[in-house]
Amino acid sequence: MFNDPRSHGLWEKTAPPAPVTAPLAGDASCEVVIVGGGYTGLSAALHLAEAGRSVILLEAKAIGFGGAGRNVGLINAGMWVMPDDLPGELGAVHGERLLTLLGNGPQVVMGLIDRHGIECELTRTGTLHCAVGDKGFSEIEERARQWQKRGADVEVLGATETERRIGTRAYRGALLDRRAGTLQPLAYARGLAQAAVKAGAILYTGTPALAWQERQGRHVISTGGGSVTADWVIVATDAYSTGPFETVRREQVYLPYFNLATTPLSDNLKRSILPEREGCWDTKEILSSFRMDAKGRLVFGSVGALRGTGAAIHKSWARRALKKIFPQLGDIEFEAEWYGQIGMTDNALPRFHRFARRVIGFSGYNGRGIAPGTVFGKVLAAHVTGEMAEADLPLPLTLPEEPAFRPLKEAYYEAGAQIAHLAGDRF
Repeated sequence: MFNDPRSHGLWEKTAPPAPVTAPLAGDASCEVVIVGGGYTGLSAALHLAEAGRSVILLEAKAIGFGGAGRNVGLINAGMWVMPDDLPGELGAVHGERLLTLLGNGPQVVMGLIDRHGIECELTRTGTLHCAVGDKGFSEIEERARQWQKRGADVEVLGATETERRIGTRAYRGALLDRRAGTLQPLAYARGLAQAAVKAGAILYTGTPALAWQERQGRHVISTGGGSVTADWVIVATDAYSTGPFETVRREQVYLPYFNLATTPLSDNLKRSILPEREGCWDTKEILSSFRMDAKGRLVFGSVGALRGTGAAIHKSWARRALKKIFPQLGDIEFEAEWYGQIGMTDNALPRFHRFARRVIGFSGYNGRGIAPGTVFGKVLAAHVTGEMAEADLPLPLTLPEEPAFRPLKEAYYEAGAQIAHLAGDRF
């Protein structure tokens, strides 16, 4: 994207085209202006347009340019933190409300895909959280216990069944989450955009929000080519925020994450590696993830940025790690490589912000953007239309706060990933 093969890699090569859009030229007016063309903004635009509201979405670059077009493509339920930790962090009401919302998130995503006929390589076979050693196995057992007491369809698998499902003996076991699945993330974003346009939303790309002000009771978003005046503003820029809402970027610490895609595997290898096509990630602190795309490419990723010395270090490590996890692979050729930034909040949970009267947004997905971004966009739309009062929202109202030593932490994460991957294959 924008002549950078390392920005969206395989996903840009295989996604259907986005709807035809152009930069905003001139002044416009609507009921709701949305800033940001990722999952949250597109979901909000779709749901608002379907509710009969006039909606304009402004995207600084292209649809799915940020995390929505670069992630692994796992449709996970919940967040990274343990389920029981949410009530302790957010209070009993918001904690359980958020768990219910996010636990049902994958079904919301799959329902939208079905309803709008979105072509995005959807699989419904679940995900596997892979336990590395006894410590990792204890972790997934506890996570399963906490989800099961809430009625979630999850199951701890032993080493034998894990080996059958993944095709490796590298793991002590795995947590199977049958609620979850995988998709082609950029294709999903573009499909949401197509559905939003069909419902009546107007999308402008190449249109950064440069300034925001309130004028005579309405909000004015100024861009390089014009302006939009609206009753409501939805801020959906998350970790890639710039301009008047850069405060959302500054409350998150960047964690770089890269993905590499192999050439399509042979039929024999596809029968032994992820034969049921679950998406996987492990319990290591510097985690790895892997899944198969529709053509049988193995997509393998971990923490790190493919730039500077990191490009060679991470690719070399990935070859070693893949050979150890899947000895049957033999020599490995990568067809595509790309990376992006995950925005991490200090408690690894998303935030609901009201920046001003009728200026609202969710942010801070912490590496769980597909289902949370989709459902939070739906929630924002419901709040704007009056279907959901502030007291009924899944998160309490907070103000953006910049974490201490953010630039140092970001440098540490990028350098630390290089050191860890230079040292070995981690198994």
